[in-house]
Amino acid sequence: MKANLRQAVGSLLVVGLERTELTGLERAWLKLVRPGGVILFRRNIQDARQTRALLDESTALCAPNGFRCVDVEGGRVDRLRDALAPMPSAQAVAQAAQRTGKAGLAREHGELVARGVRAFGFNTTLAPVLDLALPESAKVLGTRTAGPTAEEVVEYGREFLAGLTAQGVAGCGKHFPGLGAGTLDSHHETPVIKRTIRKLWCEDMVPYRELSSELPMVMVSHASYPGMPSKSLPASVSSYWIGTVLRKRIGYSGIIISDDLEMGGILKLVPIEEAAVAAIRAGMDLLEICQSPELILRAYEALIVEGERSAAFARLLMARAAQTARQRANIFAGRVPAALTAAQFEALRMRVLRFGQAILKAQEQA
Repeated sequence: MKANLRQAVGSLLVVGLERTELTGLERAWLKLVRPGGVILFRRNIQDARQTRALLDESTALCAPNGFRCVDVEGGRVDRLRDALAPMPSAQAVAQAAQRTGKAGLAREHGELVARGVRAFGFNTTLAPVLDLALPESAKVLGTRTAGPTAEEVVEYGREFLAGLTAQGVAGCGKHFPGLGAGTLDSHHETPVIKRTIRKLWCEDMVPYRELSSELPMVMVSHASYPGMPSKSLPASVSSYWIGTVLRKRIGYSGIIISDDLEMGGILKLVPIEEAAVAAIRAGMDLLEICQSPELILRAYEALIVEGERSAAFARLLMARAAQTARQRANIFAGRVPAALTAAQFEALRMRVLRFGQAILKAQEQA
């Protein structure tokens, strides 16, 4: 039972790495933890060959059909911009589509993002952002989201996701239940969003309601929504937002993943041990911890300790692990994207550059 519990806990973690190659320490703790997947950042990526080697070696030490995650939204959040080519932002693409009447631009954006991440060996991009581009969050979100209305966000998100799906890449809608009215960056502080449940339901959550069946994954934010049954708890550790609203009211049946548990938005409130246990209790499927081996191991051990202390929590961990294993198998089925030849990679790079130029031209003509 103890070995099975450890295996179950590890499979609920998506972890970050420190460098462009695995260190001896990382090999050791990856063998111990056997996480559900890895997420790479610009610090880990030099070129396609090196990235593939890092992904192959690290995911060989993960649970079967592991996540190979990267953040490629376009614009300022694009981990491949230096190694491939800069991808335009969601907002730029959505605006270009409106100005030119070319509705297919968002789908092309999704296809190019998917082709790019596949070229480096990834199977998941943590995009699209489904937050509303409201004035309150302008300095925080910038051009990461498609527009100020739910209709604009849904229109862009649906086509972007279709582009990802056509290329066999999993997407992730974020940041539920919505950061559009947030004035703080959850990397550093906990955004406190004082919108009514009616406004959130009728505006911020519309993209999740409309795209529920098209989203393989949903990421939950570390924002707090006072006045709700969750009180001051961040959504990422709230059974109200995860279990009641996302699962029951919206009916979402895909994978629910936390935003990075290393962020100040959660760690300034509770230690990572408490955050990890609370998030799983609240209904979270996967916990993302993006860099620190110490924090990864502390969360891992805390979940095991709680499972050993509580038979009910142990059953929850085992059930959650079995469920996510089935979902990973359904999404990825052991497939690893094929490597591109040098000529194919250069053709992709040029296509991304041309797409970016077309989007820029549409903006300049407005």
